[in-house]
Formats: sequence, structure tokens, C-alpha cells
Amino acid sequence: MRIATFNVQNLRLRHPDGGDQLDGARDRDVPEDEGPAAEALDPVDRRLTAAVIRDLGADVVALQEVFDTETLDHFHDRVLLPAEVAPYPHRVCLPGNDGRGLDVALMSRVPIVEIASHAGLTAGDVGLDPPEGFGSQPVFRRDCLVVDLGALILFVCHFKAPWPDADAAWPVRRVEAETVRRLVEMRFEDPAEAFWLILGDLNDPDPPGTPGRAIAPLEDPFAVDLSLRMARDERWTFHHPDTGRHSLPDAILASPRLAAACPDAVPWVVREGLSLEAGRRAGERLPEVGDHRPHASDHAALVVDLPGL
Repeated sequence: MRIATFNVQNLRLRHPDGGDQLDGARDRDVPEDEGPAAEALDPVDRRLTAAVIRDLGADVVALQEVFDTETLDHFHDRVLLPAEVAPYPHRVCLPGNDGRGLDVALMSRVPIVEIASHAGLTAGDVGLDPPEGFGSQPVFRRDCLVVDLGALILFVCHFKAPWPDADAAWPVRRVEAETVRRLVEMRFEDPAEAFWLILGDLNDPDPPGTPGRAIAPLEDPFAVDLSLRMARDERWTFHHPDTGRHSLPDAILASPRLAAACPDAVPWVVREGLSLEAGRRAGERLPEVGDHRPHASDHAALVVDLPGL
């Protein structure tokens, strides 16, 4: 089974003048991402997003920053399929807690046995103390979507970003990580011996394996960060245009048993849809990619093959 995670950057379907139009991969936080010229690039962005997904060849794709089911279905039917992507008949995008409505989602060619959202979960629900000032608000800034594929359970996440205040975001991301760990522990009698993955945009700016990470509760020995099997200079999926820094906010964390059962499962990063401003380290790009835009997303996709599943 080939599994991928891909933050597709603000994928939202709108209906201007009664029509259908997908937002492009832009945050509207810099001048060049505003105005008619930026809007004209939106369809090109989404063609590039589809091309990346086509080239992944994944059986299951976990997505972040998808607005709703209507958006996901429209993108699948009107953009992916015309790009000659094999259909994903099983799709899910449930409402989460993002104030802009950008949720986690999943497309699968493997039948889904069960789906569970945890958007309403509080720290107290799983026996945790919330961060100071957190109160009884939901833990997840978006959701933790649990998807049962029969042979494998996925925990699809998108944690709090370290912006605009990294110090304030850290404890929020830490309680999100602790809650995902509790969900895994509550689901399995012996989590280390079950087959599961935690994947998505975990938004931790520090390199995997370094101390002080907010997501440390999900790392070794609880789970195996498969990205540590990659060459060190390959461990990046995101380029910060302001600083030039490359980082790995996206993750695929495997249960100890799954990691042991797939010793040769080494993830790889598909960067062909990144802007040219991400630099030469990103390698060859798709033909329509521009300096800042068009691009498929501000994230690259992270992919892994799990033989035997």
C-alpha cells in the first residue's frame, strides 16, 4: 500500500456568479497573492496540485487544508479525473475547528471500514490537563481524523502552526500530540503491536529527533518517525521564503510493529509542484511552475510504500 500526506494549501470551492471556482494555492498574506492577476493563476495552481497527486501514485492520500466535502468532490471529479488520475472512490472531509474552514481530508482507493472525527474532543475527555488559558475548548485546531482501512488505522492530523506566536503555539501543539497519543492508546490494547500510522502536517519547525519538539510524545519509543530513514538533506517538505530555511512539518509516524514489519519502507518527498523560489534543492519542477506562483502548494508531498499491506 502506498500512503501519502499532502497539505494542498487553501483548497476551497467558491460559487462566484453561480459558477464553480477553486481557490488557488495562496494564503493572501503577501501583495503578489492578491488581486486579479493572482486570481487568474488559481486554475493553474490546481492543475499542478492534480499533477502532483497523479505522480504520487498513492493508494491513500491524506490531505490538509481542504474546505469541505463539496470542495473535495469537485476537485476529484473536475480536476483530478481530467488529469488522468485514477479515481479515488472513497473520500472524506468532515468539519473541523479551523476558523477558515480548512479541514483534514482523505482520498482512498482502499475501502474504508470506519471513520471517526475528534473535532469536539477536549483535553479533559482523555484525562489531560489543558494548557493554561485553554479552558474547555476543543484540543485540535483542525481535527484528528481516524480512518480504519482494515489492515491499517490512520490518524490524520494538522496541528497548530508556530505562527504568529511560536511560544504561544508550542503548548497547543504539545496537547494536540498528547491527545493523539491517548487516542492511539485507547484504541489498542497494545499500541506497539498494532498497525497504525500518524500522518499529516504536524507543524513542528524543529528537525525530527531533536529535543524540545512539541510532538515529542509521538516520537520514539511510542512511534517510529519514518523520515529518519531518509538521508538528512532530503528531510524537508517546506521552504520558508522569508528566511530561506527548509523544514519538515509533514510527518509519517509508524507503530513499532508496523515499522519493524516494513524495514525497507523509506519515505520520499515529491517536490515537483513547489515554487521555483524553493531553490535548486527541490529538483525538477512541473512545466507550469513559476517563481512564486503558479505552484501546486507551499508544501511538498511525503510518500511511503508499505509492502504487504
